[in-house]
Amino acid sequence: MTTPFYVPPEQLVKDRADFARKGVSRGRPIVVLQLKVGILLIGENPSPSLRKIGEIYDRIAFAGVGRFNEFETLRVAGIRYADLKGYSYARTDVTGKSLANAYSQTLGQIFSHEIKPYEVDIVVAEVGQELSEDKLFRVQFDGTLRDADRFVVLGAGEEPIAERISTSLNTEMSLDEAVALAADSITHVEEREIGTSEWETGFLERSAERRAFRRLNPTELESALDS
Repeated sequence: MTTPFYVPPEQLVKDRADFARKGVSRGRPIVVLQLKVGILLIGENPSPSLRKIGEIYDRIAFAGVGRFNEFETLRVAGIRYADLKGYSYARTDVTGKSLANAYSQTLGQIFSHEIKPYEVDIVVAEVGQELSEDKLFRVQFDGTLRDADRFVVLGAGEEPIAERISTSLNTEMSLDEAVALAADSITHVEEREIGTSEWETGFLERSAERRAFRRLNPTELESALDS
């Protein structure tokens, strides 16, 4: 009988984390900005049909970077979770925090027990009636859950993009100004031009009655990028 190959647990965890981190770092960046008018989600995505940003529930949005099939699986699961909870109890019982906790538990379980961890980082954003009620949660590939303040950056070039945004972001900005700031920060770090059609956007509008999520149409986006 052969002796099983032994790998120290700390080495196994490190190898899994390095593997997942490399996959996430290859993802095109996404920026999430908290504003007085709502929450903006914007990122580079040349595909017109494969979405990285989407609606989960009335006032909750999702953004993910990394392997598309993996964060799309999480997005769909989040929609089912929110719909079931809202139907079984009340729509107000569906919160960004409960959804982020569910994602954290799922990713933590996969990271610890599956052969290959998910190569994803995701953001759950919930817009409140007031700016102080907004919630931004970042969930990493290993299930690590953190709440964020003012903004979140995911994907390639995360640190330099975050540095540029942190020096200029003002919650009093208009939506156009926020789009221009995020796009300029990403293109500066990427060191190349990104066409209008290559941006994907989502916006949680604070003044909306119930369903707050919408996408910027091409005219709005072009106007904002030219501002």
